[in-house]
Amino acid sequence: MGEPSLQETNENAVVDEPKLQLGQEFESIEEAYYFYNEIYAKTIGFSVRMGSTKRSKVTGEITWKQFLCSKDGKTDETYENSRRQHSSTMEERRCGIKHMGCKARLNIVFNKASKNWYVSDFEEAHTHELTTPKRVHLLPLHRKLTKAKKCLMEKLSSVNVRTSQQFKIMETVAGGIQNVGCIRRDLRNFERDSREEVKGHDATMLLEFLESEKEKKPSFYFEVDRDEENRMNRCFWADPTSKKAYYFFNDVVVFDTTYNTNKYRMIFAPITGVNHHGQTIVFGCGLLSDEKTESFIWLLEQWLKAMPSGPPKVIITDQDPAIAKAIAQVLPLTLHRFCLWHIMFKFRDKLGPVIAQSYYGLFKASVYNSKTKEEFEASWKNAVQQSSQENHAWLNTMYELRSKWVPAFCNHIFHAGMQSSQRVESNHSFFKSFVSVNNSLLDFATRIKRGLRQQRHEELIRDHVDSNEIPKTRTYYPIEKQMREVYTKEIFLRFQDEVVKSTAYLKCETLKEDENECVYNVLRAADDEQSWKLRQIVHDKVSGFAKCSCGGFEVEGIACRHIIFFFEV
Repeated sequence: MGEPSLQETNENAVVDEPKLQLGQEFESIEEAYYFYNEIYAKTIGFSVRMGSTKRSKVTGEITWKQFLCSKDGKTDETYENSRRQHSSTMEERRCGIKHMGCKARLNIVFNKASKNWYVSDFEEAHTHELTTPKRVHLLPLHRKLTKAKKCLMEKLSSVNVRTSQQFKIMETVAGGIQNVGCIRRDLRNFERDSREEVKGHDATMLLEFLESEKEKKPSFYFEVDRDEENRMNRCFWADPTSKKAYYFFNDVVVFDTTYNTNKYRMIFAPITGVNHHGQTIVFGCGLLSDEKTESFIWLLEQWLKAMPSGPPKVIITDQDPAIAKAIAQVLPLTLHRFCLWHIMFKFRDKLGPVIAQSYYGLFKASVYNSKTKEEFEASWKNAVQQSSQENHAWLNTMYELRSKWVPAFCNHIFHAGMQSSQRVESNHSFFKSFVSVNNSLLDFATRIKRGLRQQRHEELIRDHVDSNEIPKTRTYYPIEKQMREVYTKEIFLRFQDEVVKSTAYLKCETLKEDENECVYNVLRAADDEQSWKLRQIVHDKVSGFAKCSCGGFEVEGIACRHIIFFFEV
């Protein structure tokens, strides 16, 4: 065994060593054990385990208790040979000899007269080298995960703080790694044991959680579907706040099934939308064991049952045939669009690195910058020709499906900004900050609940800001002052940006006119705006209503720069 260094010896010199002697009294067995293990043994450099017990034959109460050095036990060759024969795992084979037949011990006897326990026998000498004070905290029996530490671990795990980071936090709070009271492996073992406890009972625990939520809030909705073997294969829930949010913001929803977030690899299928601050909100959560059409039909039907109003005007999903069939059956009057972000993400892979590096920008500009069908057709054709991809199967397929995903084909329907690729990315970012692939089903549900609380508090903060602050204006247009009283701050800032950009336009040029309406071209500096991007405004003379070819108001709910300029001139 290695000798401690001179520096270690000096730094860990024992001062005021605690004493044990025959006849010394303690009020209880627990007090005796604590003194022997936590005070005496920890100072000397060893650890203590419980030994034999003797009870009264009359009352059955303990009358004698023994405490042993943790290195007590057999060390003979027969025992070691037997241990080696039965060691089947690499970990067991790597373990060294821990028992050294040490005879150090402490015996205590109950004194009926004083009602105390006194030391009847004390063997102080050890048959092994003692651990230095600098290393004594590493002895297994001096490492403990207290209730407080376990509670802290659960809290930190709930926000996806990894075990290694949890230990660093404990180290900082304790004032040093030697004061933590355990090592990193103890934290991992606790997590492993916690997972084992719920194995086989996870679905039942999730069901109990959902039932308890409904008991607290009767309008809480959930449904669980089981297979022939009574195993949970589908689950959906929506709390009262989600239902209320859908009542106000039910125009557009995103149904995203691309994120697995639990150790059973069940498919997480949240149904989300956007509120009056432009924030992502959740209308319901689903867990599915497969991606079959029947599962999606079941989930969408449960969601519609839970919601207080009818189906949405638009639903955005990824390009999944099973989902498309389910939506066609459950939501026949809802416009089904493919997620723009998912499709654009595939471009580089489908085109290949060489073509993508040179021409991806052309396709991206064609999709995002085209405000009319004609603009898209012209720019897409140009991108295909320049990249020489006329016979590219995937590009041709996506072109045939253009009405399902290209913004220019859907700019007549309100989308609340949900065409933006950032919406799906923000969904993933939100959920990833709370859940992970190691979560049990119960963990998953409770973490989602905590995430929703945070999400809703962010909405409360925005509401508070709106009620206490008035955004500054950037122009002298009366419409800017008028709309800051109507919009939330976030939406007003988008509108304000359109107001400022409207100042770049020069004039409205009449294209054609009759007794009912007039059509204008909105013109700006030639070097700023290409001719194919000219915006046309149709003004109804009877109603006074004006509509722009860019579709900004219809899609975003915010007047575009072209309309603003038209009404100001």
